[in-house]
Amino acid sequence: MAKTNLAILGRSRLAMELAELGQEKGFAAALYDSGEPVPGSASLIIDTHAGGEEVKKAELKRIGAELPHFSLILSSCLGFTTSRIASWTSRPEQVVGYATFFPLKEKKVIELSAGLRTQEGAMKEAEALFRALGKETVWVRDTPGLVFPRILSLIINEAARSLDEGVARAEEIDVAMRLGTNYPQGPLRWADQVGLDEVLAVLEGLQHETGDDRYRPAPLLKKMVLAGWLGESSGRGFYVYDER
Repeated sequence: MAKTNLAILGRSRLAMELAELGQEKGFAAALYDSGEPVPGSASLIIDTHAGGEEVKKAELKRIGAELPHFSLILSSCLGFTTSRIASWTSRPEQVVGYATFFPLKEKKVIELSAGLRTQEGAMKEAEALFRALGKETVWVRDTPGLVFPRILSLIINEAARSLDEGVARAEEIDVAMRLGTNYPQGPLRWADQVGLDEVLAVLEGLQHETGDDRYRPAPLLKKMVLAGWLGESSGRGFYVYDER
């Protein structure tokens, strides 16, 4: 695809990683904070906001007003369906959802989903963009979290419940799961890496969308996010990383 201007909404570690990857692959990629004007030359937009409906909705409405001729919005659907996200934009047919956790560099495939009004052209453009970034894509049903983030979030949630109920310490839970299942790391350490707020967004999105209590977030997970203990990015999560 043509190497065009790529606007990335948000300042998360995933957003920074996307910007770096885009620049490495020849795109004019730049990061934009909430409310920061995006230049009219940007036709491809990647929204990295995972949860927080008010912020996400306001950002997408603003982008639609500032850039009425955008060709594609790729929006994180960790906490919402793509159809719901698309309803907040001026051109729902040009919206594609994606779901991935940090770090992106370790991912070989990116999961995508189409909303009810997403057009085939936007789907092909999303595939082409990630292909240009060196990633394969797979299309899945329109649901919050899609596949890998959904399943990993459920595992993390149960691990958090086990910790809260005193079944074992964080280190013991992680060792048991890492060695017992051959995971690359234990679920609590993994949660700290991807961000507890991102995990919570997936669980709350699934519970809201389905009404199923199996997705109800563990009380400890919710408290930690409220306390700002988000994992590696904040210096503290299930483990302590520095003295911030």
